[in-house]
Amino acid sequence: MKLYYHPVSTVSRPVVLFALDSGIDLEYQLVDLMTGEHLQSAYETINPSKLVPVLEDGDFRLTESSAILKYLADTIDSPAYPKNLRKRARVNEMMDWLNTGFYRDFGYGLVYPQIFPHHKRRSDEAQAAAVEWGRDKARFWLGALDRHLLGNEKKYLCGDELTIADYFGAGILSIGEVTHCDLAKYPNVARWYASIKARPNWAKANEAFNGMVASTKDASFVTV
Repeated sequence: MKLYYHPVSTVSRPVVLFALDSGIDLEYQLVDLMTGEHLQSAYETINPSKLVPVLEDGDFRLTESSAILKYLADTIDSPAYPKNLRKRARVNEMMDWLNTGFYRDFGYGLVYPQIFPHHKRRSDEAQAAAVEWGRDKARFWLGALDRHLLGNEKKYLCGDELTIADYFGAGILSIGEVTHCDLAKYPNVARWYASIKARPNWAKANEAFNGMVASTKDASFVTV
């Protein structure tokens, strides 16, 4: 199987980490987002959305990180995507929650407009308003995650067992490191995120991303 990806990509890194943790041998095909390779016609034939990651398994392609994680987990019958109907539904629910409201406001509302020029608004006033909105909404989602979805009793997002929802969620949350996100107000989120970062393959899967984080250590951002 081949994975079209970029090593800094928010939604590529969870797939890479899961593959490393699970011993899945993927062929990695770099798509250079920094030079705009994903916008070229050659890549458009692979993914019309012009995004990464894409998983290619023979003549079968998947273009969404969440779907790719589920497919890979089922391919190896991984306990990280449980077969029990209700447990699996809970994982699906959590991944949908992460991929909609949380990622929209935390990623595209708060973080991305501050670090990627093509996400920045057209005027300073519009930029400030957009980032403020993203910050306030991100605080709401983090509060819900901290107090209710995780709480004090859960080790992982869906209970006591690691699931692909944890891989996916940690990847999305990680982008807050670029803008110096402080999780002190969300101790359960901080505890959970630290447990995922402690996994033996985290550093390898996030090596390029960690370099990006280091490059912004002296910059100033609006954050939660």
